[in-house]
Amino acid sequence: MNNCSQGTKVTARNVNVWYGDNHAIKDVSVDISDRMVTAFIGPSGCGKSTFLRCLNRMNDTIPTCRVEGELCLDGEDIHDARVDPVELRARVGMVFQKPNPFPKSIYENVAYGPRIHGLARSRAELDEIVEKSLRRAALWDEVKDRLQAPGTGLSGGQQQRLCIARAVATGPEVLLMDEPASALDPIATAQIEELIDELGRSIAVVIVTHSMQQAARVSQRTAFFHLGNLVEYGETDQIFTNPADSRTEAYITGRIG
Repeated sequence: MNNCSQGTKVTARNVNVWYGDNHAIKDVSVDISDRMVTAFIGPSGCGKSTFLRCLNRMNDTIPTCRVEGELCLDGEDIHDARVDPVELRARVGMVFQKPNPFPKSIYENVAYGPRIHGLARSRAELDEIVEKSLRRAALWDEVKDRLQAPGTGLSGGQQQRLCIARAVATGPEVLLMDEPASALDPIATAQIEELIDELGRSIAVVIVTHSMQQAARVSQRTAFFHLGNLVEYGETDQIFTNPADSRTEAYITGRIG
């Protein structure tokens, strides 16, 4: 019997990650709640993105990477032999730091996932999923008259919202976002943050951010990573106003970073 918490969306227990001999994540245990935004903060190279990529088995694609410990989605072990990583990534979507639309039309970018996972029985159903996903990503009004135009022709902020639409099109239960606004200007960043806030009301969203202001604005819970360790995890307000660990306080006040 696994010891993953029931009632928690994602549970990690004693997770360790190595890249070859480099011990990148050290014995991390954390519970991630549904319908909430959880932020991972910490200095560059502290393991935030590595740990994020454990949650949908993206690290499987790195030959030198070894993951140990228990990771569960809805109480089920994601490393179980019966779990198909492709199916898992439909349930646990991901948005990367740099917008990476496929070299296809706006429509085809969003339709891609539902197509390969057989989520639409007809063209009309696919049209509906594409529209709904673009609306969820606050992009529909800007692109509805040019759905056949290439996704790569959009502005940076629009491309990132297209990637979010693509990620939500498969109906994920969890959305992982790895510094989703770090390549964007302040206006596009504000739009992405608004979107994160909106999505966090219906699914579990986990965001890695180097911006403490962003973490404070968008998340309800915050985890502070330092040198591969999860130093502290709790309510965002508490982490920022009354951290329990001196390392967290040093990072938040700018003494380490």
